[in-house]
Amino acid sequence: MTQPAAWAPGHTVAGHVLHRLLGSGAHGTVYLASPSGTTQLVALKLIALPTGESAGTAERSFLETAAAARALRHPDVVVVYGAGVEAGLGWLAMEPVPGAELGRYTRQPRLLPEGLVLRVCERLARALAYAHRCGVVHRDVKPANVLVDWPTDTVKLTDFGLARLADGMNTATGMLLGSPAYMAPEQLAGMVPTPRTDLYALGVTMFELLTGEPAYKGHTMGELLRRVAHDPVPELAMQRPDLPAALADLLRRMLAKTSVDRPADGDAVAREIQLIAAQLPPRPATPPDEALRTPA
Repeated sequence: MTQPAAWAPGHTVAGHVLHRLLGSGAHGTVYLASPSGTTQLVALKLIALPTGESAGTAERSFLETAAAARALRHPDVVVVYGAGVEAGLGWLAMEPVPGAELGRYTRQPRLLPEGLVLRVCERLARALAYAHRCGVVHRDVKPANVLVDWPTDTVKLTDFGLARLADGMNTATGMLLGSPAYMAPEQLAGMVPTPRTDLYALGVTMFELLTGEPAYKGHTMGELLRRVAHDPVPELAMQRPDLPAALADLLRRMLAKTSVDRPADGDAVAREIQLIAAQLPPRPATPPDEALRTPA
């Protein structure tokens, strides 16, 4: 997906005054901004939509995706205040979330205490269950799409449905979008994602947070895709024999190759995680000092 141009602070885009760049990724560029004439702060995500013959289809798809995201109201889902299309740019005005992406804590020496990992994943499972009841599948659950702020106990899942928009905009090119390391075998095969697909991605996320290693990796994209499709499900006990067997069993089911063999409901997954967390030996479930420091 083409990224929109970079603008300096003070520039007005889609009726919002830009203050500073917050970041950019596969699904667009995000600025801290304010609606013109106000002091309200929002995180403004800008997405360059296709032009030409596909422009109308892309715009409709973006507005449908934005409407679904705006309807979600859950404490662990980023709120979308407004959305629209202007001059070929799709825009989403969202609540600004302090802190960092959860992906910051997937490698040594920043791995989180296992109790905190389970607490975060329990909340994500409940947020997904809520979205699924609303008829919304995320399609791109991964650490980079989770925002955390430890001092305020904030966990926010973001970018609902934007992978669907990206897929629709690039189908004709044959490009594989999204995050293949977190995508279930059926999603990589081109099937329509379901709630079980999201729970697979949550399982991959939890495995990575607990071990510091991705569930599957390869030197090339082709090798990675083959391993996701055909390699045995990774065993948590091989890397973390200190953790409860029930947790290894839950991850084994969440990462099952066939979707029908996975849990079907995020609330049920959250309840299992809660029971497993109670089995952990007493340890501080707070992030280390380094994790408490919010990056500038």
